[in-house]
Amino acid sequence: MSSKQPPQMHLGAFIQDAGHHIAAWRHPDAPVGAGMNYDHFHYLAKRAEAAKFDMIFLGDQMTFQYEEDEYLGRTSRTVNFEPLTLLSALAVSTRRIGLIATASTSYNEPFNIARKYASLDHISKGRAGWNVVTSWTGGEARNFNRQEVMEHGFRYRRAQEFVDVVKGLWDSWDSDALLDDRQQGRFFDPERLHVLNHQGEFFQVRGPLTISRSPQGHPVIVQAGSSADGQTLAARHAEVIFTAQRDLGEAQKFYREVKAQLTSLGRAPDSLKIMPGIFPVVGDSAEHAREKFEQLQELVNPEIGWAVLARHLGGVDLSGYPPDDPVPDLPPTQGNQSRQALLLAFARRENLTIRQLYWHVTGTRGHWSVFGTAVEIADVLESWFKQGAADGFNIMAPWLPGGLDEFIEQVVPVLQKRGLFRTDYSGDTLRSHLGLQQPVSRYAKSEAI
Repeated sequence: MSSKQPPQMHLGAFIQDAGHHIAAWRHPDAPVGAGMNYDHFHYLAKRAEAAKFDMIFLGDQMTFQYEEDEYLGRTSRTVNFEPLTLLSALAVSTRRIGLIATASTSYNEPFNIARKYASLDHISKGRAGWNVVTSWTGGEARNFNRQEVMEHGFRYRRAQEFVDVVKGLWDSWDSDALLDDRQQGRFFDPERLHVLNHQGEFFQVRGPLTISRSPQGHPVIVQAGSSADGQTLAARHAEVIFTAQRDLGEAQKFYREVKAQLTSLGRAPDSLKIMPGIFPVVGDSAEHAREKFEQLQELVNPEIGWAVLARHLGGVDLSGYPPDDPVPDLPPTQGNQSRQALLLAFARRENLTIRQLYWHVTGTRGHWSVFGTAVEIADVLESWFKQGAADGFNIMAPWLPGGLDEFIEQVVPVLQKRGLFRTDYSGDTLRSHLGLQQPVSRYAKSEAI
């Protein structure tokens, strides 16, 4: 009789200052200045680690999320820590939980990114992950010496090469290259150091990296786009995908297609974990959960609501349209194409008016929302997990810390009782939590041939 452990889902805590609802900062339990409150982030990281989450995840954007002057004073999404700096501090006060931060390929250089994430992997003893994104807002472009956003296909082509270079730099040192032979005066073996000498379309990078091979071999690579270009990038490089599917059938289709791309590239299907974002509101009943959500909705400033909708439609402002008209057809933009496509498909499927889409996106930012008791939410997660729609979930608490506390205290025990989620860590690295293999150096591969 087999004693093999049945599959268990993965859980990440996506931490967004006071919470993922746009009005979370106005919730009476939200800490003042959450985005710049280290104690707040420290508490959340320790809570997620005590609950045995695989990871915490920090998003990032190098400009204000809502750039229009009249909106700036009405949202907390204006001041936040730089995520790698914050995770380096949290690495010292945590021991097991994975630490994932976003960094853009559009306004960085491969050497800097390779060095920073390898450093975090060493500091955390093997718990670092890089969420690879391309930047699509005008504010970011203007902060980095450009007047307009890079074209969508161009920036993803650039990102492909960027990640190739970073991975090459992470292979600069063999794991046994550092000798520290004090008697012979040999600090490292030059034969075990590799110079990349990359010459490509976008980058010329000599190397080697000035950081020894990281504890995980490479930090875990995460990708958060669902467009065709994003899926191609993920199939080649990603080990985790954060997605925004809202419907079981839609999520199953995405899951099948991405896993099939892996197979076509010679990668094993389980070498990449697909984790949709979920916006859970836990209540004594589904009605009670919706009441809690509506209390947050009442705190939304209308101006910010329209800005949120425009942001998730790739920059298209619908505030001038009759609000009770159907959502119009919209052309593709250079913005977040996958999010725009998902929202428009949802609006068509549900026959939403502009007003209805506005209220939906304002609250959940276009992500999958689940309202109910702990058992009802666990039922939905189990259904998606067992029906080939997800390998786990990225938990996007409506407000913090309360929304995450409720999920941990009420939903996680139900999942654990059903054998769907771990009761303790079995390893110490992010790779071990996710069941991912240690990457083999490209130089080790070439020597083995």
